[in-house]
Amino acid sequence: MPGDRVLVHARNSIAQMETLWACWYAGAVWVPTNFRLTPPEVAYLAESSGAAAHIFDPAFPDHAAAARAANPAMRLEWTLDEAWESLAGPDAPAADVGRDHPAWFFYTSGSTGRPKASVLTHGQLAFVVNNHLADLIPGTTERDVSLVVAPLSHGAGIHALIQVPRGAASVLLAGERLDCAEAWALVERHRVSNMFTVPTILTMLARDPAVDLVDHSSLRYVIYAGAPMYRADQRFALEKLGPVLVQYYGMGEVTGAITVLPPGWHSVDDAQTPVGSCGFPRTGMEVAILGADGARLAADTEGEICVRGPAVHAGYWNNPEADAKAFAGGWFHTGDLGRIDTRGLVYITGRASDMYISGGSNVYPREIEEALLAHPAIAEACVVGMAHAKWGEAGVAVLVAREDVTESELFLHLEARLAKYKWPTRFVFWPALPKSGYGKVTKRDIRRLLEEAP
Repeated sequence: MPGDRVLVHARNSIAQMETLWACWYAGAVWVPTNFRLTPPEVAYLAESSGAAAHIFDPAFPDHAAAARAANPAMRLEWTLDEAWESLAGPDAPAADVGRDHPAWFFYTSGSTGRPKASVLTHGQLAFVVNNHLADLIPGTTERDVSLVVAPLSHGAGIHALIQVPRGAASVLLAGERLDCAEAWALVERHRVSNMFTVPTILTMLARDPAVDLVDHSSLRYVIYAGAPMYRADQRFALEKLGPVLVQYYGMGEVTGAITVLPPGWHSVDDAQTPVGSCGFPRTGMEVAILGADGARLAADTEGEICVRGPAVHAGYWNNPEADAKAFAGGWFHTGDLGRIDTRGLVYITGRASDMYISGGSNVYPREIEEALLAHPAIAEACVVGMAHAKWGEAGVAVLVAREDVTESELFLHLEARLAKYKWPTRFVFWPALPKSGYGKVTKRDIRRLLEEAP
């Protein structure tokens, strides 16, 4: 039925992307999940979206069972192979939908760590497709080819979507994990001209020996987003791949369309590059730095990065409290801190929340803390993001234990509760956590103590 939500849990495949088009043909809302999530995490998404139908990759029977049990609204369940005929068969008429009709529930998270469904509409996505074509991969035609190296449920799916209006092909990796040698072989074989990735993956690709064994001269745009990129890694990638890097700053609620730093603004020479900048505002979008009172701040003054324009989502599904906070004063509040220089270039200086970005994925400490506190040996838990050579940032869990517990036991405890990219990279045991006069754990002090530790 038009307006029904359809939950899709699947690995990257042609059939997965067909479910998107089938949902839209039927007027339904596509609700994809990251295939790396655990059954309880997928069950929450099924429940919170109120999905009327579930589509599951046969590789995930436990996820399907958990979602079925958690979602009483579910009326239909299909395999990937059944989805197209069921939603958009030869006798099914195309639904009549308008620009404000929901098209995609893009799950993101807030300061509480609970995922929220960002409602992307057909009209908003139409603008985003044009915006991305204009700002990220201008000049794309049916002769271009894109390589997919990340889950299609989120940013990589948006990037695959923008290839379609130009008739450009998208090429998938054979497996679930990144194989750098395979990726470079596909670039050469298919004359890949663009790809979307995150700094961690871009660095892995640029530093893999296979990059020197293939012809990658077909690449015109290598887009990276989702996290800051170390300048040394950025320079190395430029030296290996040439002037093809494109950076953008965005988030699910704005479907990536906040700023862009195109190839001409990248250089191995620091004097010719706005080092540390994520670029200038996207076509048709407005970016401002606002103070606590909601007023615009002067150039080079730090405040919250806020944005407005046609790429901003329609709001959060069934979450008026989050909407009121996010849209205060008529701007979408990103929760990121930054500044804009006199040239109009945007710089991210920090984050207003405790969220950190590990390998391009947003990680919310409270969700991890709650999972750790479910272990009977743990009395208190605090997770903070710390600099990490490979992932950009990674979690460190500072724990107060009631009794002896090993790291292996804690990782085993997390295995059924959280996707692995959310796991802390290490555990530190303290006799107590520092607290403020109000009894609140002071994460700033914890981070400082960790940094000062030998």
